[in-house]
Amino acid sequence: MRVAVLQYPIVWGDVRKNISLAVERIAALAGKADIALLPEMFSTGFCVDRPELAEPVDGYTITTMQQVADESGVAIAGTFICRDGNKLFNRGFLLTPHDLPQFTDKRHLYATGGEDRFFTPGAKRKIFTFQGVKILMLICYDVRFPVWARNVWGDDYDLILVSANWPEARVKMWDILVASRAVENQCYIVAANLVGDDGAGWHYNGHSVAYDTRMNELLGFADNEAGTRIADLPMPVLKHYREALPLWRDTDRTMIRPLEQ
Repeated sequence: MRVAVLQYPIVWGDVRKNISLAVERIAALAGKADIALLPEMFSTGFCVDRPELAEPVDGYTITTMQQVADESGVAIAGTFICRDGNKLFNRGFLLTPHDLPQFTDKRHLYATGGEDRFFTPGAKRKIFTFQGVKILMLICYDVRFPVWARNVWGDDYDLILVSANWPEARVKMWDILVASRAVENQCYIVAANLVGDDGAGWHYNGHSVAYDTRMNELLGFADNEAGTRIADLPMPVLKHYREALPLWRDTDRTMIRPLEQ
């Protein structure tokens, strides 16, 4: 599986402009990547006080991006501000060509940034599937919480996609957390962050990355670099490694509350 990471500046609160930027980048990936991974809240930036930017799952953002997936043949993953009934969610999506969209909601809301006052937390962990690969999506702050991400039975999923808005001030922690989730869960991980400055005064220097389960870096960016990189994730290699070292058998399973899926 080939996963492309799109690392670039997001225009604060401008849905049309941001979708145009994403569409241009994804169209260029036709025939080159299977999945295009966008930063968190790619269409708005981390606007946690702008309810007017929320859309339903059949609104402009998802409808447009699904059309792009269909036309390019590239699946698209990211998050957007979703209105579902009378609640708002930081909703992750995987839009696969000519298929039904798959959604998951951010579980851990960043209270220090006011996210918990704006969004409702996700209630269930969901596993996406695409091309026979099982995918767990973590949304930014979720990557700090290993129990939520735990690959309990060894093959709960094969790949973690992380869609984030992670500022430079805490990027050293990001570097460690992303790599740790791959090692402890014996999986691939691909993580997308943005670069530039947002409307709240935070600076983002990227550090989007991909690792295999042995912490070999499969994709990386220079500091503050805008661009697109593609990671090749050979699933037979992962299967072989899991069979050779079935570390999941030694998990402290009784200490982990069962996850609803």
